[in-house]
Amino acid sequence: MSLKEIKSRIASVGNTRKTTSAMKMVSSVKLRKAQQAVQYALPYVDELDRILRGLATMSAFSEVPLLHERPVSRVAIVAFSSDSSLCGGFNSNIVRHTRELYQRYSDECEEKPLLFTVGQKVSDAMHKYDASTDTSHSNVMSHREYADAAALADELTGLYERGEIDRVVLTYTHFKSAGTQRIVDETLLPLSVQDSQENAVTSDYILEPSAEKLLEALLPKVIRMKLYSAVLDSYCSEQAARVIAMQAATDNADSLIGELTLQYNKLRQQAITNELLDLAGGQIENN
Repeated sequence: MSLKEIKSRIASVGNTRKTTSAMKMVSSVKLRKAQQAVQYALPYVDELDRILRGLATMSAFSEVPLLHERPVSRVAIVAFSSDSSLCGGFNSNIVRHTRELYQRYSDECEEKPLLFTVGQKVSDAMHKYDASTDTSHSNVMSHREYADAAALADELTGLYERGEIDRVVLTYTHFKSAGTQRIVDETLLPLSVQDSQENAVTSDYILEPSAEKLLEALLPKVIRMKLYSAVLDSYCSEQAARVIAMQAATDNADSLIGELTLQYNKLRQQAITNELLDLAGGQIENN
């Protein structure tokens, strides 16, 4: 490799480094905002769960189908990914996990699962897979609006109430820390109140409106917020994965620039040495 080629390659890697470094900084800002959004949403979800667990011991609870398990013949899987790449193995991991989950439920249940994709990457990947895939909500991740998540939650609730599906499972990447994200499978429907006895209401309350009306208003909110929280959690994990990926790419670029610079200096020094030897050889011949 000539000096000109090495110099050109150093400049090219330097430009790539500028891009990855800028993307890392942008993703860091987005990550902080995403973490704040998750932190603001979680207390609201927890409080809704607490109220639901309190109502679970009342007579109205036994008449709500959304809160009771039933034999599972068909499952709806809602898979979350990002709309763009350059985030390490974030998308490939969720696509692989979704395929495994789809195959598992296909083997266990009478009918093949119904797959809902949220995020362009998993939509594109699963569209090529032999699956019953609904991609009409794939743009939810691009705006992350509550209304879009609520529309998907209402559609899933309607399918469940009509008996077209017997379970709804959310599969997404959960944000634990800036350096740790893991894929989780969370059952959205039926809603789980297994610890209701531990957190049950210990006093008799007079509810206004009635417990039935309260449940009727509360259940859609709980389902919508759980799905919306999954959207925010997945987006937060995406930005954390992109920060890590861009940091690794920047470090690799620095390492490569160092190696190329060392190679360039060695070749340049060798060229100078050769020129000096040629001059010295010419002087000796003239004498």
